[in-house]
Amino acid sequence: MTKESAVRIVNTSVQLAPGNRRGLLLKNPVVTAAGTCGYGIEIADYVDVERLGAIVCKGTTLHPRDGNPQPRLAETASGLLNSIGLQNIGVEALARDKAPVWAGWQVPVIVNIAGESLTEYARIARRLDDVPGISGIEVNISCPNVSGGGMEFGTEPRLAACVTASVRKATSLPLLVKLSPNVKDIAAIARAVVDAGADALTLTNTFKGMAIDLKGRRPVLGNVAGGLSGPAIKPMALYMVYRVAAAVTVPIIGCGGIANAGDALEFIVAGARAVQIGTAALSNPGVFMEVVEGIERFLKGEKIADINALVGVARGS
Repeated sequence: MTKESAVRIVNTSVQLAPGNRRGLLLKNPVVTAAGTCGYGIEIADYVDVERLGAIVCKGTTLHPRDGNPQPRLAETASGLLNSIGLQNIGVEALARDKAPVWAGWQVPVIVNIAGESLTEYARIARRLDDVPGISGIEVNISCPNVSGGGMEFGTEPRLAACVTASVRKATSLPLLVKLSPNVKDIAAIARAVVDAGADALTLTNTFKGMAIDLKGRRPVLGNVAGGLSGPAIKPMALYMVYRVAAAVTVPIIGCGGIANAGDALEFIVAGARAVQIGTAALSNPGVFMEVVEGIERFLKGEKIADINALVGVARGS
């Protein structure tokens, strides 16, 4: 096969859990971000979900949660503030009602989990272990919109490692840990959770922020503060991926302001092996396929046969 013909077919598959016996192989690096596409079922009428690399479902807790008071969303310049507060159906309903649907799909589904204690995280993970239709767990230690658990576990290396180790003992599923950008040293936290058993890292969750209603002289969001996502945070999230990629050897999933194939490729070149898209899909569900196809066109145009050859090249690796 000549070089010219070789690039007509490119490899876009990525392995997110090379150190886990189960593995987590994606057909391409494009993944839904937790909380933005529900359980994946909600977007199936608009998106060919089986063409995605993977789906990450909305944050799941031990018991159902109603979430935070309204209003929960507020648009900002080049971004979106959200304060959903982990509204979800709880792990039992997820295992009973959602997982059987996922089991019929030819795409990995990763369950994002959150707890208020180490015990809760472990109980959720244990309940999900060996459930058909679930291919991995993403541990949320970075949600800025809840008063207990969530981000408070992700701001200090020792606590982050404790949560990771607790979940690691409870399941053999591939384990991703989603980190918060609202910390002093994200690289130190990344190293701690990898040492505690994380197979991969997701960087990053939203940046904490707020908006004020001048007419009412009150915070716009019912919970006062929320998490900022969208294009406004992309440069900061991209830098964090670049920084953490130099500190750990496990795969990184980049997340933050990705709205097109160019954005996604920037994260991959910075050190991410896959990317998550969230806010952009709220206004354009077609963005997932646009990014998948855009990455393929770029690889062919640049005569790059394998997406993995681009991972981290910006830092010389």
